[in-house]
Amino acid sequence: MELYRAHVLVCAGAGCISSGCQAVKSALEESIDRLGLKREVKVVETGCMGPCDLGPVIVVYPEGVFYRQLKPADAVEIAEEHLLKGRVVERLLYKAPEDGKTAVTSDQIDFFKKQTRIALRNTGIINPESVEEYIARDGYRALGKVLTSMTPEEVIECIKKSGLRGRGGAGFPTGLKWEFSAKAPGKPKYVVCNADEGDPGAFMDRSILEGDPHSVLEAMAICGYAIGSNQGYVYVRAEYPLAVQRLSLAIEKAREYGLLGESIFGTGFSFDVEIRVGAGAFVCGEETALLASIEGRRGEPRPRPPFPAQEGLWGKPTVINNVETWANIPPIILKGPEWFASIGTEKSKGTKVFALAGKVNNTGLVEVPMGTTLREIIFEIGGGIPGGKQFKAAQTGGPSGGCIPARYLDVPVDYESLTQLGAIMGSGGLIIMDEDTCMVDLARFFLEFVQDESCGKCSPCRIGTKRMLEIVERITRGEGRDGDIELLEELGHGIKSSALCGLGQTAPNPVLSTIRHFRDEYEAHIYHKKCPAGVCRALMVYAIDEEKCNGCGRCALVCPAGAVYGEKKKPHRIDLEKCLRCGTCMEKCKFGAIYTI
Repeated sequence: MELYRAHVLVCAGAGCISSGCQAVKSALEESIDRLGLKREVKVVETGCMGPCDLGPVIVVYPEGVFYRQLKPADAVEIAEEHLLKGRVVERLLYKAPEDGKTAVTSDQIDFFKKQTRIALRNTGIINPESVEEYIARDGYRALGKVLTSMTPEEVIECIKKSGLRGRGGAGFPTGLKWEFSAKAPGKPKYVVCNADEGDPGAFMDRSILEGDPHSVLEAMAICGYAIGSNQGYVYVRAEYPLAVQRLSLAIEKAREYGLLGESIFGTGFSFDVEIRVGAGAFVCGEETALLASIEGRRGEPRPRPPFPAQEGLWGKPTVINNVETWANIPPIILKGPEWFASIGTEKSKGTKVFALAGKVNNTGLVEVPMGTTLREIIFEIGGGIPGGKQFKAAQTGGPSGGCIPARYLDVPVDYESLTQLGAIMGSGGLIIMDEDTCMVDLARFFLEFVQDESCGKCSPCRIGTKRMLEIVERITRGEGRDGDIELLEELGHGIKSSALCGLGQTAPNPVLSTIRHFRDEYEAHIYHKKCPAGVCRALMVYAIDEEKCNGCGRCALVCPAGAVYGEKKKPHRIDLEKCLRCGTCMEKCKFGAIYTI
């Protein structure tokens, strides 16, 4: 076995790959080789470390020095200064956005030290393509424990006592679902992982599959033992090629080590896993549509009951959980249900992974105990709003979720609290909006997404969301009418109560929640023909400040409609009848003379 004095962990999550981590890694390896350090320093490619806005990221151990936003030339400098001479390269260290304070190690950064990582315990720490590294972090110990010292009933009882709820959105008790399938008549039984993560801005499940695929495989095998199943399927979307690649390798390695396949650990229990790649339809995130897709049929939901736990894949009892839910299972088995239940709130146990995105300084993947407030997530972990702007709202649950305004910043984030606010936990997308966000336009965006992704099977979703989208689009164009708000509410509640599946039932949430918390913005669009945030182009009126305008003529030169006119070196004017409201003149004005009213 080779021993090294230093390990350099290179974040190779999808975000860092897109920002150039492979070039950084190559430069690092070439420099280490050139400096004669190849036998002393090992470079390890990991999954997502979390802070996506800081990529490419590397961490040097044993010191734990955290370097961010690297270029290949920076990697050369790190090799020459830090790895060879032992000098930390200070200019490449993290600096806090609020005060510029430098942090040397990751545990000095608020983004990391405020988190509690259970589902993400291995992502960014181990090489996801090495089963040995997973085993070194207690991997497959939980599977060994249940197969050698626990009955199936004891396993289910352990999960029930932990209070773990499904992290895919609905929050159904995981242990109860397993119990239903275990007791349901019919053979064979199946275990399914829902990795069809389609919410805009969400990448929690993808990052776990890319960074710690064995945790999902181990958990699925544990469930197979508990319910009497010998076959599992992971349904993952084709847009996640890296996740598919690493998961395929993990399955191959697990079979090679006897951790999947026939008679695992010589106990007589057999379990195997196959991958099914989906075409990317958002509706296939709904469990019955997903199962139909695995069977080779069109991904359309069906009425429930019967639920998949009783009649699922090919009409047989099926447990289906999402990636994050599965990732929580091995630690619960090893540390006990009481440990997990001690984290979180009374009804929402454990932690939740969020994809923090939007108008926030520190974007990326975060995991916090249930009950953590939005204020802590946004301002302590997320580092606050960029540019000194004011926080306006947070969108949780993606297209199926709702908006939470600033006055609820101190509400604990758990299933019950979010439901009371007209939002849902969802799979964990958390989009932050500042004062420049138009809530009507935001509702339009999510309605447009849902309408495009609707499978069309039921008329409330197919037709109802179309009518809602038409009304909201009309409002953003300045053509809103008295009664439109009430009509949107009526349509929204009707769709929620009559749509066939969860997609349709939650589709009106973005509209209903923005009306509930930002009704004044709808009224401004309808009655005053103004967009308070200055986003809806049709409602924007451009004007020129004559005191600031020096008549340079640049605005007239770039105007595609010829709406700007005036003599050279004299204040210009805008012909509002010709103006296309494209904003080009304001973008090109160097003197800040053009503004909107």
